[in-house]
Amino acid sequence: MAFEAREYSLSCELRAHEDDVRGICICDGFGIATSSRDRTVRYWTPDPDKKHSYVLCKTLVGHSSFVGRLAWIRPCERFPDGGIVSGGMDALVLLWDLRTGVAVETMKGHGLQVTGVVVDDNGDIISTSIDCTIRRWRKGCEVELWEPHKVAIQAIVRLSSGDLVTGSSDSTIKLWKGQNCQHTFVGHTDTVRDLAIIPDLGILSASHDSSVRLWALTGEVLMEMMGHSSLVYCVDAHPSGLVASGSEDCSLKIWKDGACVQSIEHPGCVWDAKFLENGDVVTACSDGVVRIWTLHGDRIANPLELEAYALELSQYKSSRKKVGGLKLSDLPGLEALKIPGMTNGQTKVIREGDNGVAYSWNAKEYKWDKIGEVVDGPGAENNRPILGGIQYDYVFDVDIGDGEPVRKLPYNRGDNPYEVADKWLLNENLPLSYRQQIVEFILQNTGQRDFSLDTSFRDPYTGSSAYIPGETSSSIGTMAKPTYKHIPKKGMLLFETAQFDGILKKITAFNLALSTEMDHNTLSLSDPELSRLSAIVNILKDTAHYHSSTFADVDFIILFKVLKSWPVSVIFPVIDILRMLIIHPDGASRLLKHIEQGNDVFLEILKRTTTDPTHAGNLLTLIRAITNLFKHSFFSQWLHLHCSEILDTLSNCRPSFNKNVHFAYSTLVLNYTVLLIGMKDAKGQGQILSAALEIAEDQSLDVDSKFRALVAIGSLMLEGVVKSIALAFDVQSIAKEAKSSKDAKIAEVGADIENLLAST
Repeated sequence: MAFEAREYSLSCELRAHEDDVRGICICDGFGIATSSRDRTVRYWTPDPDKKHSYVLCKTLVGHSSFVGRLAWIRPCERFPDGGIVSGGMDALVLLWDLRTGVAVETMKGHGLQVTGVVVDDNGDIISTSIDCTIRRWRKGCEVELWEPHKVAIQAIVRLSSGDLVTGSSDSTIKLWKGQNCQHTFVGHTDTVRDLAIIPDLGILSASHDSSVRLWALTGEVLMEMMGHSSLVYCVDAHPSGLVASGSEDCSLKIWKDGACVQSIEHPGCVWDAKFLENGDVVTACSDGVVRIWTLHGDRIANPLELEAYALELSQYKSSRKKVGGLKLSDLPGLEALKIPGMTNGQTKVIREGDNGVAYSWNAKEYKWDKIGEVVDGPGAENNRPILGGIQYDYVFDVDIGDGEPVRKLPYNRGDNPYEVADKWLLNENLPLSYRQQIVEFILQNTGQRDFSLDTSFRDPYTGSSAYIPGETSSSIGTMAKPTYKHIPKKGMLLFETAQFDGILKKITAFNLALSTEMDHNTLSLSDPELSRLSAIVNILKDTAHYHSSTFADVDFIILFKVLKSWPVSVIFPVIDILRMLIIHPDGASRLLKHIEQGNDVFLEILKRTTTDPTHAGNLLTLIRAITNLFKHSFFSQWLHLHCSEILDTLSNCRPSFNKNVHFAYSTLVLNYTVLLIGMKDAKGQGQILSAALEIAEDQSLDVDSKFRALVAIGSLMLEGVVKSIALAFDVQSIAKEAKSSKDAKIAEVGADIENLLAST
């Protein structure tokens, strides 16, 4: 196929999404479907008034979290205008009828984010997920399931033969005939994020290792394309031989015969890129805009549109550009030169256009002298920190302890660590007995294993020797890793207070109502049973004697009777008693015995209270009760065993949560974070991460719920094994948004996560 222009130019922009555009689906010649972090799928059709543009035709709303992969179903008898399959972070696969804009099938089964969807010749839908499974759906029902990788599956494509190819966070690609693996393609060194097919040639793969590879179906690498400077999120091919890839480095790259022939900058990372039949390329960008790029001269945007895009790109680059390790956008303008300097020789960096210019204060002539433009060396803008206006190879945080503020310790490669330590201790007014620890810390954190130690000390100011006390302090902080304000979370959070009088009053009222109803009078409690409930409450009130007080077997018979037989709408006050019973040592141990004997009241209540229609009181008391189980280590095995079931069931009820229920749920998620990190359960941590991200992304939630979710995310990334999954979920955007929050603790934990990302 021949094209008119030698390079791609902007053709048009499609603006409607309110957040990152995550996925693109080319719907043959009928239109383009796009998915977004804004939880929608949007369907665009050719603009009848502007031949190279598109107009928004349908907005598909149904996912409860961001939407990713899409697949197209050609027009048929069932779908006269075609259909769309979408997979979301809410673990759902939805099938949409484009004529009505309604989801006609909702496929539930995945435990974590859906990462890929394809449609078979017979209409079956095949989906992949972070939960490591492939599932086949027929008419909305799951008909096949297998676990082809031991870690998250990130991508799937279907060959013309019907065989499937998957890419995974384990860095491999696998070719499947049915459920049998024909080949495992090994070569990438990080997550395989996307796949595409070049008919009669092989498979293209995009990886977090910054490369794009072309593989023969037998597993050999035919070509490796290197050029991106960060994670590669997407790849696609065109019959002309062109290949397109998009990356975290904010570029779309066009490849021909393995060589990069064009790099197109974007004002954000490029999540997806797809070729149209005519050779145009559609890109999905984190700025929420869909853009189409063309090689055809008559389809290029008008000069005003091109100028507007160039300005947008320039502003974005300026906001990211660093000068001397500082953001260009953060530098003061020329007006700052109107303020006199404090000391002779003081330097100041000023923003002038797209550059940073250094000035020095001339005290004698009382003016700022221009030194020159500040230019970072290769790689300097990424890493070299500044302290006191001076750039260093390292600036370490040192926590002295005892309530002292954190001190900054600068160091350059090639400096004598003893001289640096001596001078720093004197400047900071710190005991010289810290000297050896500071030196060892510098050596450890700069990788100097063969340094010849010089234990002599000379005061850098007087040249005299110093008296070194015999004792050394053990409170000096070792900065092998950064310190964080809110992560990792240690210990469990519980709901340990109750309004017992109100609980008894509510139970008594419900019991009276049941006794007067023909259908339920046999379910009501007798006076002795009500008295026994009062006795249970009195024991729970007397916290001073928890070490010695006990319950009777009849207490549990009464509680279980109510929980299992009363109408579900009136059991919440009794669940509340159960919640407090868990706090009591004897109550908790007796509950465990019932569970071990097969009388699992928690699973029964979970099933009863989460069946439509749900009741906020039931959901609140149930989640609080399960959360309190984390108080006792002997419930850990039960909590671990039923983690997926509990989270899946409760997650499905989230649309009916009120503020208090959301807070309880986020507390449960945070407790599970601590438990599964301790158990080193990678799969479980992935599910908890998905739940926490879903909470953190919900703009309608209160500060406290969001805070606990963010602490869970940071803790899982710091001490768990899901950091790469979090990156795939674009945790950078979540942290950035949190850091800009007006609430102090949200901003602090957002900064914690950003610092965690920056430390690797």
